[in-house]
Amino acid sequence: GGGSAEEKYRVWMRHRYNDCVGWLGELMGHGSFQVKELSLCTLMKFVELEAEYPLVKVEWKGSFTFPRELLKVVVDGLIPLNEDASLLISRFQEYMEYDDIRYFVMKAVTESIGQVMQKTKERPLPFYQQNIFSLISPINMPNKEIDLVKFMVKQDNREEWKVSKLQAHKQAFERMWLSFLKHKLPTGLYKKVLVILHDSILPYMNEPTLMIDFLTVAYGIGGAISLLALNGLFILIHQHNLEYPDFYKKLYSLLDPSIYHVKYRARFFHLLDLFLSSSHLPAYLVAAFIKRLSRLALTAPPEALLMVIPFICNLFRRHPACKVLVHRPNGPGDLSEDPYIMEQEEPSESRALESSLWELQSLQNHYHPDVARAAAILNLSLSEIEDDISGLLELSASELFDKEVKKSAATVPLEFEQVRGLFGKKNDIFAEHFSLD
Repeated sequence: GGGSAEEKYRVWMRHRYNDCVGWLGELMGHGSFQVKELSLCTLMKFVELEAEYPLVKVEWKGSFTFPRELLKVVVDGLIPLNEDASLLISRFQEYMEYDDIRYFVMKAVTESIGQVMQKTKERPLPFYQQNIFSLISPINMPNKEIDLVKFMVKQDNREEWKVSKLQAHKQAFERMWLSFLKHKLPTGLYKKVLVILHDSILPYMNEPTLMIDFLTVAYGIGGAISLLALNGLFILIHQHNLEYPDFYKKLYSLLDPSIYHVKYRARFFHLLDLFLSSSHLPAYLVAAFIKRLSRLALTAPPEALLMVIPFICNLFRRHPACKVLVHRPNGPGDLSEDPYIMEQEEPSESRALESSLWELQSLQNHYHPDVARAAAILNLSLSEIEDDISGLLELSASELFDKEVKKSAATVPLEFEQVRGLFGKKNDIFAEHFSLD
């Protein structure tokens, strides 16, 4: 056009800068990690410089600018569709300590999810979704507004800036997670999200109840995912008055042989203890849980048995009406006549109160002496003080083995005739020619 030489030079330089940014963005997908890392650091240096010297003219005094488009190039490079970028994301985490960077990264991730996932027609993108989780799961949200003190953009009058408000950060955090979780996740990622949900996500949301749909769907999937969903549901039920119909029926259905073997066993039994702590629960319901846990205990490993037997004893202490399971005068003579219906999904129809705990009586003959001693406590009168099972929840087989190995064996006097010959006879002719050394 008819601009001056200086204006033409400015336009030309701007185009060259934009080309440079585009090339650096492409190099974030390079095969060499050193190239990726150098591209990332260079782009973040550009973000810092653009924040200090904006390319867009400030329209009115006191307004704030932030290079959002440039940061979006960085975020897009961190969450590729077809490769694992966890190493590059870990390098980027130091920048997430800046409150303004973290805020605009959350906004950029939300925008990216909306653009990418709507094209997949509910089909999971394992690499893309895993990269997003790697980027957003370590986010360390501030607890109070006074904690918002570390900004990359240096501004004098920061009170009027939206990014300096904790409420804005919570809104961006909430929208980001809701947009991420509304799409179908791979099974492994489901578990990773549920593990951190109760302490790293729910406390920093403006409305935690918005997670009800996600948690109820996860709770209905079954297996380990349902066990992990319990933590989040407990918070919503206990702190946010969530009403979940047939909750105990679903909890009862989660009791299968795997609960004694999964690595989330400690968390599950801690929550199960909380859910069964109310003294207002009906006796038939608690009896159903006791009976099912006892039946499953027949195939459980020793480390799980040493935890579940005191657990069951605590349930008897809280609900004395269930003691009829232990003190029934005539338990079923033939085990095939046990009235308890293991396959019944409805606790009220399982007929648990009509049965007896022959399973725990059989454990009194268990091969592990500690398990046999623990089960024998049911022959005695239970004290009113509950057993503390917190130290038993994470008991492992290796700990049991170490304990047995370190036991000091008592010397036992033996009486036997020492072997003197090859065939054990006193006057064996072989003993004259062969020795046992």
